[in-house]
Order: sequence, then C-alpha cells, then structure tokens
Amino acid sequence: MGRYLAGIAAGLLLTAAALFWWQSKTQAAAEATPRPMPVAAVVDDTLPEGDDNAFGAAPPMPASASPASREQRRFARYDRNRDGIITRPEMLSSRTKAFKALDSDGNNLLSFEEWAAATGDRFAAADANKDGKVTPPEFAATAPKPKPKPACRC
Repeated sequence: MGRYLAGIAAGLLLTAAALFWWQSKTQAAAEATPRPMPVAAVVDDTLPEGDDNAFGAAPPMPASASPASREQRRFARYDRNRDGIITRPEMLSSRTKAFKALDSDGNNLLSFEEWAAATGDRFAAADANKDGKVTPPEFAATAPKPKPKPACRC
C-alpha cells in the first residue's frame, strides 16, 4: 500500500513540475511575440476657419511626417493585405519565385534531384578554373551585385 501511495505522490509531483515548466515556456513565448503595430489615427480633413488677425501671425505649418522605421518598412513588405498581421502564406510569398526556379518539373514539389541539380549547377558556375574546388576569390565572385542607388528625385 505504501508503494502505491508513493507512486501516486511521485506522479503528482512530476505532473506539477511539468505544468510549471509548460507555463514558463508559454510565458516566455508570449513575451517574445512582437506587439501589433498601432492603427493609424483618423485624420481631420476639415479646413480651418479664417483668422481674425490675418496679417498678425504666420500660418500654422503642417505636421512633419516621420519616416517609417526600418522594421516597420520590412513588416509592410511582408504584410501584403495591410491588415497588420503576417500570415504564413504572406511570409512565404517572397520565396515563391526562387522555389519555382528550382522546381524544374513544375509539380510544386521540390525533389532531392531537382535541388541537387540546381546546387551542382551553382557550384559549377562558381568554379571558374574547373578544378573541382571553389577558392575564396571564386566564392567572392558569386556574391550578389549591389543594387544601384536611385538618382535623387528632388
């Protein structure tokens, strides 16, 4: 009888420890989740009334618009429908062009053979002297070319 009670007590202790561990993991995940971006405030489009003293003071200047932060712009690139939430299809949509380039038979499945052929072709293109080895200068030549900066639109 003592063994059964000890087994039950040990099982309850393990269950309680697992529950506390699980709660700490979900709390850490909740803290790591980014908060949603605030929705833009409603803008009042009404025109101001005329001033009593038209020559006395300078007209008010419009509020300056602050440029979006780098993270806000990056978030906006993925959020295709502009609902403030990035879904899995929205996140993966930027990679579909590269995936379709690797999918040679067009069945929307990337087999090992398709991937290996594309990787082998990339290696062959990187190996300039065709010795079966890619040296650091050959590897540096495979770096993507930087995009030219657009001319000033002043």
